Order: sequence, then structure tokens, then C-alpha cells
Amino acid sequence: MPPAFLSRRYDRAIVALAWPALGTLAADPLVSIVDTAFVGRLGALPLAALGVNVAIFSFAFVLFNFLAYGTTPAVARALGRGDRAAAGRTVTHAFVLAVGLGVVVTALLQALAGPVLTVMGATGELRAPAEAYLRIRALAGPALLIITAANGAFRGFQDTRTPLVITLSVAVINLVLDPLFIFTFGWGLAGAAVATTLAQWAGAVWFVWAVFGRRRRAWQVPLALPSVPDLAPFVRVGWALLVRTFALIAAMTAATAVATRVGVLDVAAHQIASQLWLFLALVVDALAIAAQALVAKTLGEGRPDEARAVSDRLLFLGLLTGVGLAAGMALLQGPLVRALTSDPEVIAAVAGVYAFVVLMQPLNALVFVWDGVFMAVEDFAFLAAAMLISAAAAAVVLAAVLPFGWGLPGVWWALVALMIARAVTLAWRYRPAAGVFRERAADAPG
Repeated sequence: MPPAFLSRRYDRAIVALAWPALGTLAADPLVSIVDTAFVGRLGALPLAALGVNVAIFSFAFVLFNFLAYGTTPAVARALGRGDRAAAGRTVTHAFVLAVGLGVVVTALLQALAGPVLTVMGATGELRAPAEAYLRIRALAGPALLIITAANGAFRGFQDTRTPLVITLSVAVINLVLDPLFIFTFGWGLAGAAVATTLAQWAGAVWFVWAVFGRRRRAWQVPLALPSVPDLAPFVRVGWALLVRTFALIAAMTAATAVATRVGVLDVAAHQIASQLWLFLALVVDALAIAAQALVAKTLGEGRPDEARAVSDRLLFLGLLTGVGLAAGMALLQGPLVRALTSDPEVIAAVAGVYAFVVLMQPLNALVFVWDGVFMAVEDFAFLAAAMLISAAAAAVVLAAVLPFGWGLPGVWWALVALMIARAVTLAWRYRPAAGVFRERAADAPG
């Protein structure tokens, strides 16, 4: 019998979840890619202002992606043990938290726009366009968190097709509105913010209807507001994921902040390179989503050995995908970069770090899939500790970039340090002696 990572018996279930999830994940950063492509036609200054804001919103909203990562395994494990009512309650809890946190984050961004931009190094000529974009995009806070929670719910119910349809529709709305507001109305960078905000609210409304209208009875989703004690387990999971995500986004945001201080051209190039890096690396996250749903459901059924075998296969497929992405990016460097900017100086600056984007793809792939496996296992405390260690490794390198004059390549060496540290810590925990799958399966009732 071949080793688990070579066995194809899990592939049908993996593909059924991963392919639609791939479209959803590709469509979500596609909104930023489209914004970057249109704003790149306005010049280096608006592009730099957009780059600063992308980092800010990644920090402000991705910080709360525990609404998806906590919801998916909780729902899937409940389904695995046959408790559909518990799965439905988890969905309601996630949506209530999404709305509440979205309102709070929006209010904070409006109140602290100036200080936040100062911390990011957006001063002088960058300040006005960056602040205008930030204040408009902040209005989509509740919408974005509702979309996040909804994605987690659908994945837990083993449905990745519905989020694909809605997310692609959001991307199409943004694609249509961007040129209209940026060029036709002459709103420039602010027009890109308006287009994205309207598109995200359209997606949020659609998701609310899909969950609380069309599927409420089948999913047993209660309409009653949960009490504070009802939310306590979700919040406990959220804190661990909050720490984990805070450390990751802090490292990515710090990288953008250092690039901003290197120079306007450098942060514009960093925006191009990081968007390509995240867009193509997140493609592998489709396999991580399959891991969250399949591994969690298998553990809920009390089958730890099967959960480990599925995980091995997913890691192997992730590595192959990462190698393929690296090859494709190497071959398409010119067209990919020119699709996002026509500025020759920015193109030249991107060329100086493009090798990092290419060579990190296989490593990124393993890290993303491992993340999905450990979220399925709900080993959130470990993920938080491992990410703190990894972010510290990146911070050490970033702290040396400006004093030693390493420039934009130094920023990308920090990202390499981040990903290597993540891979080492995740591999250590995954080793056979850890027994984490049996520990979690033992928690499943019956």
C-alpha cells in the first residue's frame, strides 16, 4: 500500500472543496489586484498611497479572520458528530461578532486615521491621498467581517461553491465600478475606495440572505441573539487566533512601513511584489480550506488516523502546487508586472525583488496547508505561539534594513525569515510523535 501522501483516495473530496475555494480565494485578493492595476495608471504617488492602505486594512480586518478560521472547524466537527443544532448556533455567534466588531473597527479607523498613517510613514505628499482612501474604505468594515464569517460557515458545511459565486460577483462589481469612479468621474484614488466599499457591501447583503434566508432551516441557524456566556467559547478561540493573526499582519505591515521609509518608488514596488506574492500564494490556501473542513469533520467522527492521512496528502499536493506556481511566475514576470503598473521606474524596482516572490512559493504552500491542518485540529494556542516566534525572526531582520542600507531586498529577506520560521515550527509540531490528532479525536463525543 503506498504511503498516505501518494494515495489518491482522498482526492475527490479534496477537489470538491478546493476548486471552488480556489476561485473564492483568488477573487478576494483580485479586488486589490484590480485596484492596483487601475491606480497604477495614475502614477507612483497614488500607487504608494494605495500600498500603505492595503497594509493598514490587512492589519485592521484580517486581524479578525478568526471569524472564518474559528467557525469552519467548529461547524465541521459538530456535523461530524451529528449535532447540526450546535453547528447552526456557531454560525449565528459568528455573524453577531462580525457585526459588532465591524462597527468598532470602522469607528476606530475613522477616529485614528491620522495617527495610523503617521505610524505607517505616510507623511508629506502621501498623507492627503492616503487619508482620503482610508476614510472611505473604513466604511466597509462591517461588510468585510460579515463576508469573513459567512465564508467560515459555508466551508464548515462543506459548501465552497456558494461563496465562490458571491465573491466572484463582488470582484466583478469592483471591476466595473473602478474605471467608472477613477477615470470617468475623475475621483482618482478615492474612486477606487468607493468602488471597493460598494462591492463589499453588496457581497455582505447577499451572504446574509443566503444564510438567514435561504438556508436557515436546513442549517438550523437560530435568529435569537446569543448571550455573553454563549459567545464565551468562540471568544476564547478568537483570542488565540487574534494573537496569531496579529503577529502575522504586524510583520507584513512592518515590512510595508519599512519599505515606505526607504522611498516612494520602493513602497510602490513593494505593493506590486507583495500583491503578486499574496495572490498566488493564497491560491494554495484552497487546500488549507479543504483541510479545515475535511480534517475537522473526520476528527469529529473519531477517526484520527484518517485525519492524519488526509493531511499528508494535502501537504504533498500543496508542495506540488507551490512548485508549479513558482515556475509559472518565473516565466510570466514581464506580463504580470506590466499588468499592474506602466511606470518604468517601478517596474525596475520590482525586478530587484521578483526572485523572492518566485522562490518562496513552495515554502509558502507548505506553510499555508499546515496552517489549515492545525486550524482543523483547533490547536490555536500552538499556532499563536509559533507565529509570535516567526514574527520575531522577521522583526530582527526588518530592524536592520534602514541602519545597514539594505533597501527593498532587505525587506524581502525579512519575509523569507518569517516563512522559514513558520515552516520549522509547524513541521516540529506535525511530527508523528506529537499525537495531536489522537488528542483532538479523543475529545469527540461517542
